Amino acid sequence: MPFVQIDVSKEIEKRKQNPEFKKAWNENHAEYELIGEMISLRKQKKITQSELAALTGNRQQVISRIERKETNPSLKMFAHILDVLGYELRIVKKGMPTR
Repeated sequence: MPFVQIDVSKEIEKRKQNPEFKKAWNENHAEYELIGEMISLRKQKKITQSELAALTGNRQQVISRIERKETNPSLKMFAHILDVLGYELRIVKKGMPTR
């Protein structure tokens, strides 16, 4: 059976017509973006999940579960992971320019 190419953005917009999906999307989208950014930072620094786990005092499986979005890290753990990667978590008013 051949693969079908899907435009993910269009598929999400289509599914947002469903009120249940839209509510779930809005509640979880920011979290997914933050975890995606964390993954991107880890990869930019060429750090493996195992190395990140060792640096944060966790097991590789914990980092993997976070990255696969199977578990939600506590705010404390997420901030610690970012700290190890050389970043910090900040609260910024919506609409404010980022630097």
